[in-house]
Amino acid sequence: MKYVLVTGGVVSGLGKGVTASSIGVLLQACGLRVTSIKIDPYLNKDAGTMSPFEHGEVFVLDDGGEVDLDLGNYERFLDVKLTRDNNITTGKIYQSVIDKERKGDYLGKTVQVVPHITDAIQDWIERVAAIPVDGKEGPPDVCVIELGGTIGDIESMPFIEALGQFSYRVGAGNFCLIHVSLVPVLNVVGEQKTKPTQHSVRGLRSLGLTPNILACRSTTELDTNVKEKLSRFCHVPEENIVTLYDVSNIWHIPLLLRDQKAHEAILKVLDYPCITSKPVLGEWTARAQVCDKLNEPIRIAMVGKYTGLSDSYLSVLKALLHASVACRRKLVIVWVSASDLEDATAIENPDVHRAAWDSLKSAEGVLVPGGFGDRGVEGKIIAAKYARENNIPYLGICLGMQTAVIEYARSVLGLKDANSTEFDQNTKNPCVIFMPEGSKTHMGGTMRLGSRRTYFHVTNSKASQLYGNQRFIDERHRHRYEVNPDMVSQLEKAGLSFIGKDESGRRMQIIELGSHPYFIGVQFHPEFKSRPGKPSALFLGLIAAASGQLDALLKKSVGTKANGFTNVMSAGSPHRYGNGINGIHSNGNSNGLHA
Repeated sequence: MKYVLVTGGVVSGLGKGVTASSIGVLLQACGLRVTSIKIDPYLNKDAGTMSPFEHGEVFVLDDGGEVDLDLGNYERFLDVKLTRDNNITTGKIYQSVIDKERKGDYLGKTVQVVPHITDAIQDWIERVAAIPVDGKEGPPDVCVIELGGTIGDIESMPFIEALGQFSYRVGAGNFCLIHVSLVPVLNVVGEQKTKPTQHSVRGLRSLGLTPNILACRSTTELDTNVKEKLSRFCHVPEENIVTLYDVSNIWHIPLLLRDQKAHEAILKVLDYPCITSKPVLGEWTARAQVCDKLNEPIRIAMVGKYTGLSDSYLSVLKALLHASVACRRKLVIVWVSASDLEDATAIENPDVHRAAWDSLKSAEGVLVPGGFGDRGVEGKIIAAKYARENNIPYLGICLGMQTAVIEYARSVLGLKDANSTEFDQNTKNPCVIFMPEGSKTHMGGTMRLGSRRTYFHVTNSKASQLYGNQRFIDERHRHRYEVNPDMVSQLEKAGLSFIGKDESGRRMQIIELGSHPYFIGVQFHPEFKSRPGKPSALFLGLIAAASGQLDALLKKSVGTKANGFTNVMSAGSPHRYGNGINGIHSNGNSNGLHA
């Protein structure tokens, strides 16, 4: 087993995750099987209980693992299925060590950070690296490890010590360290400054790790004299210093690495002299070029709670981009804070209320993503009503489906107090209730999590056609509350179809309004399984409906699988190209990636 460690220096947010994913793509293109591990030094056991404002979205895996959003990048770039153990946290390591101590596994020894914590980290990495994630038999060839945070952080010290020992444990030729650092350009002098990277590498070496390759983030390509200076003071060969400069979309990053022969440097360090073929990245090249050439906009209103940080909806944005590129449209995200649509805002801040409504009305499609808590719920209900009554294409995900059901019950059934028991425990018309597959008291890891099967009960619906008329599909879930099964017949009589249910028939998974051009809600999260080559069926349907292509898409939809969707739009259509959030344009919000 070969290991590639990616660390970061100077500042956080340099794009280590995208860099690690791109390195994996490059090695895959050389014919190697690749897996990934993300190390997060925080004390939380997993990302499940953290606010999206704290750490971006919580990415959900097939096995129900609630993990860092970088694992979403790995899955999308490498087209693999990771496990919860591919995300290592301080909380997981310490809990495993304490559990062993309580059981007496250490035979009375004093349990310490060194060697017990550091050994646990190394054992965890070795064990997880051997798990196949690409659907094939046998262990992968290379494991790319990303160490979260910045070199010098106190919380990451046990991991750095463990990784220093690990490099010795696996031996020379089996371990490659790539350090991602910043080379800023001061506007005053316009010169690329190397001192921050010099100090970062010095700090890394003082902790027992020596970088084999430097990946330098900068606004422009590094000058030759800058590379010479970095090589001299950081003790890294010039040919092992690559530039990750600003590009139009992140699909260019693997191409940047290839053009600078980063694969040759990595393979040389990993003692892979037998691999001499150039990386095959034709699809990535075409994908990056297609994304750059899109010019006809499609405006989608994102009505959510966490609109101030686009990383909160990273997978949703990527799934929208996959679909928009498949439909040859340039995605324009119109951010709408759900609470700004509410009547209370009209009284407190009428200008903000008016601006939110102007934004919503300017969009050609509406998407209401998931969320927790009652803030902004009434705004999401209002958005669903606007889309339903004005025949605007609508996709509701998780809470977005639930709010659509509540709105329908209020507006069509006349149940003015219809609500979810999550927000009003005393409502007389509970449209959404707690469905016991978890604990009401504990928050972490207690929801209906991971891949679950949904069976189609209506075969001629738009959703079932988009999924290729499959009998069932497998999608990932993350929720505690679901539509009240006792109210389903009443809602169906009023025209709302529940076309997808679980195997018991008690859990409502997909709703659809047949009389509407495109009004679909799903209890699961289809964004987590969207891939560049397989855009999510429902996101593709939303973009197609918003751009007037849905009828053509439904007629030509063939060749689908239960777990994914391959778009068949028209001859020559770049339907396999779409990823990288930097192809998204936004109305004033940063799109949250660093490439």
